[in-house]
Amino acid sequence: MSDFTVALSTAPAAPAWGENTRLSFSETGATIHLSEDAAPERIVQQAARKLDDLSLRAVALTGEWSKSLQWAFALSYTRARNPGSIIWADNEDADDLAREYSALLFTRKLVNDSPEDLSPETLSMRAASWLKELGGDNVSYTITSGEALNEAGWIGIYNVGRGSERPPAMLELDYNPTGNADAPVDAVLVGKGITFDSGGYSIKSSEGMLTMKCDMGGAATVTGSLGLAISQNLQKRVKLILCCAENLISGHAYKLGDVLTYKNGTTVEVVNTDAEGRLVLADGLMAATETGAPLIIDAATLTGAASVAVGPDYHAVFSMDAQAREKMLSCASAEYERFWPLPLEPFHKDRCPSPFADTANSRPMKGGGAGGASNAAGFLARFVNPQGKGWIHLDLAAAYNGSATSEMPVGASGIGIKSVARMLHEF
Repeated sequence: MSDFTVALSTAPAAPAWGENTRLSFSETGATIHLSEDAAPERIVQQAARKLDDLSLRAVALTGEWSKSLQWAFALSYTRARNPGSIIWADNEDADDLAREYSALLFTRKLVNDSPEDLSPETLSMRAASWLKELGGDNVSYTITSGEALNEAGWIGIYNVGRGSERPPAMLELDYNPTGNADAPVDAVLVGKGITFDSGGYSIKSSEGMLTMKCDMGGAATVTGSLGLAISQNLQKRVKLILCCAENLISGHAYKLGDVLTYKNGTTVEVVNTDAEGRLVLADGLMAATETGAPLIIDAATLTGAASVAVGPDYHAVFSMDAQAREKMLSCASAEYERFWPLPLEPFHKDRCPSPFADTANSRPMKGGGAGGASNAAGFLARFVNPQGKGWIHLDLAAAYNGSATSEMPVGASGIGIKSVARMLHEF
């Protein structure tokens, strides 16, 4: 049986297929009809979604395809369950696309898996095992979990995760291709790994909780990014820190009104247990800062406010370092991934005041109030160097689709892995 072929054409479809149709069929496959008055990536993505609905086992891209259009097809064609395989167009981009697609599939599967199958420790082990497989002896790691987190002073991860019977965990992984144990660390990636988020005592609605297996999308994204960079023969030393926990309710769970004292002396009043992501990331950012790395990128499905601001198509970018922010945006543009800057100033550190601590973890109102995404970034800014030099915070509004759209399948998107990988190479 021959492969189902998909070709591109700038010619319109035959009139029998309907006026302005973008997809027509033949005995051997389909043709996507591009148009001068519409973005080609969007046309390809919409056609890929229609083809994906046919549950094809495999498609072969034939004819003249640019790398960006092949990637656009892959993003939209690859459904969450039993995805069909793709045979890339026969050009010089096939090997690069295969590496990128492998990282995309790993990232998406990690997010899409059932929360019952992905405990905090399991998330840490799966990330570490995959990167070890790619990086071999250049990769080493440790996992700290349960009471050992509290003893080590990682009180954010510990407190958010102590309500669950499955212990919280912190993965610290070192990719060091230099062969020198004393080599400086070039970059650190930090990921929010909340494997399920009930909201804690600030409990979510059933509808709001349904997709909360995706709340470890930040951890998956930075893991996928590092894995992609390793497969691209990255020659820089990079550390990965995943902050993993289940945010559940029990007699052991952390509570509203608790005050947490972090390693750097910052005290935090908990006014919303559903603002847990920033509490775990604070630990990861302190660990990252201790390395002295000139670049720190954290990624998290952190706030609904970011989604309100930029919608489901963009990731929000925050940084007090203009040069780092612009470089991140430039990398995203080069990879055809949508990133958009939102405000972050030093005064945002003080936008969640508390009479009982240095700061609260949010504002005691729905969504954290106006500017909630910037206020969350301001909270995180307390845990990096005071000027925020070299630090970039990504609020991943485009990480997950609760339902399929005309351009993207339901579930994890994997958007961002290519941009962060490029950033590791170029910063």
